[in-house]
Amino acid sequence: MRLIRVGAGVVNQTALDWPGNQERLLAAIEEAREAGVQVFCLPELSITGYGCEDAFFSPDVAKRALAMLPALAEASKGMLTAVGLPVLYQGALYNVAALLGDGEIYGMVAKQTLAGDGIHYEPRWFKPWPAGVVRAVEVGEELIELGDLLFEVDGVRIGFEICEDAWVAQRPGASLAKRGVDIILNPSASHFAFKKQQIRERFVLEGSRAFHVTYVYTNLLGNETGRAIFDGGPMIATDGKFIASGRRFSFKPQFVIAGTVDIDLTRTARVRCVGTQSDLEDSLDDEGILQVPMELAPPRAEFPEAIQTRLYSKKEEFTHVMTLALFDYMRKSWSRGFVVSLSGGADSAACATLVGLMIDRLEHELGPNAWPKMASYLGFKERATLAEIKRALLFCVYQGTENSSKTTRHAAEIMAKALGARYSVWEIDPLVKHYRDFVEGSLKRELTWEQDDLTLQNIQARVRAPGIWMLTNTLKALLLATSNRSEAAVGYATMDGDTCGGVSPIAGIDKAFLREWLRWMETTGSEDFPPIPELSVINAQAPTAELRPLEQTQTDEADLMPYPLLDAIERSAIRDKRAPVEVRAEMGERFPQYSGDQVDLWVRRFFQLWSRNQWKRERYAPSFHLDDENLDPKTWCRFPILSGGFKAELEDLG
Repeated sequence: MRLIRVGAGVVNQTALDWPGNQERLLAAIEEAREAGVQVFCLPELSITGYGCEDAFFSPDVAKRALAMLPALAEASKGMLTAVGLPVLYQGALYNVAALLGDGEIYGMVAKQTLAGDGIHYEPRWFKPWPAGVVRAVEVGEELIELGDLLFEVDGVRIGFEICEDAWVAQRPGASLAKRGVDIILNPSASHFAFKKQQIRERFVLEGSRAFHVTYVYTNLLGNETGRAIFDGGPMIATDGKFIASGRRFSFKPQFVIAGTVDIDLTRTARVRCVGTQSDLEDSLDDEGILQVPMELAPPRAEFPEAIQTRLYSKKEEFTHVMTLALFDYMRKSWSRGFVVSLSGGADSAACATLVGLMIDRLEHELGPNAWPKMASYLGFKERATLAEIKRALLFCVYQGTENSSKTTRHAAEIMAKALGARYSVWEIDPLVKHYRDFVEGSLKRELTWEQDDLTLQNIQARVRAPGIWMLTNTLKALLLATSNRSEAAVGYATMDGDTCGGVSPIAGIDKAFLREWLRWMETTGSEDFPPIPELSVINAQAPTAELRPLEQTQTDEADLMPYPLLDAIERSAIRDKRAPVEVRAEMGERFPQYSGDQVDLWVRRFFQLWSRNQWKRERYAPSFHLDDENLDPKTWCRFPILSGGFKAELEDLG
């Protein structure tokens, strides 16, 4: 029996926050020590932060990252610690995991497979390291081995798969298994997407089973740089069985999971399996196997293992990730709360509800010790109550015109009270009239709904912007834009009106799901997020912009098309890149309740509106990345601002 205590550390880092990042890494190392960990893994690029973007091109970034290693190595007395950083070598930058211990830097493993799809741009900054290559790099006055390394410490072999390395068919773990690896460490920076955790669990579990090893996976946590959100979820598995796993979506700055494993058991399993026997030629070649002069004493005691976390439904994942994203965005942008222009409709109600849930979760996640810090952060001189904190963190304003209904006025008031927000009502008709008078005087004619429909709608939305911005600035808060992904696809939003905001939290989610989530939050909720019955005043309504006269009974779906159909067209056309003819055929089969002529009209409308409104999507406030159907041109879906507008393709429809 050869027992080893392994651990995975999760940290909520911020790009280029050198003192803060070091503080959290040191705190995680100390937590690991208290848990008796001997081999400890911290996330990918956790020294710099993963999302440094083109700041990675600055030589000073790599220099500062290397300079942090001695302090982390010194903190790792009596244990091995792996930590991620960028390393500059011979004019190229590499994504590296350094193995530290007893004040020494033992070696550095470079990532072989770079993530370059979708939200990832690693090949823009880093070079992939070739398999089987080892070189020496200067760190201070020492030469440190860099490359495709396997470490042997006290007879135990430790190897690495760095994030994307484990997601590809030819993963390095197969080569490591041939060389007799006992423990594989996977320091990752794996951003959140719906249902992605199931994939991670599969490759961790399968990697431990197929390679007959102990597999330690860890991940970053939180909204690191504004768009991508990391959900944590560390795991430890041995020979096809989970022995420990940790929470996702935690509000903590760092936390650690640990498990005690028997190396002899995985070695015995490897001997039994002929297919994973070491290649004799490889096993006789010591190149790339770095001997670490350190002893791993037996674990001092057995410790209770972490409880394996359950899988969340999509609605639960959405609620958890959005509340975490909002909390981090607020504090990392040095904002003192949120302002929402609460229209009484679904989108603004969803944004306000998410902020309310964030505040409730903050109390639950961080406990009573968080409140004095939060009260001080918000300017309270004495300890504040939960109700006072809510009023300080969320301010809602209903901005009404003659086209606003009693229904939405009532709904906005009910929701603000239910969420404990500060609430005001502003009547903006006089402002609308002033602008209308200016334009009519310049044009020497009256503006009418028959001739100037969009103009008269848009001025109401735009007039709402200056006042709400003024309030937000005064409060030193963060204004939330309330457009959703379905609206973004077809430009159904007033630029410089309802698109105003410092962040657009729901721009990555479609309207159909958002309405399902609101009904779920009204009636069901979850253990972490109890239902809010007051949402019934929102869910009872048909979505409407309320910008036309009330007698016209304006609704979003009448202006556009049914939201489920719009979302289906968007996925087919934009995600799956199908031509208009193919989209029309698919929609005809999926939505037989509509006539062929009606489907044809809606497909044409979508492609025309999509191509005309790319400029709006380019100007949206940053949105959170939630899945691989994002329309954000900065991170996922690029499209030319000026294009042919699908003219020829739409002619193919006949």
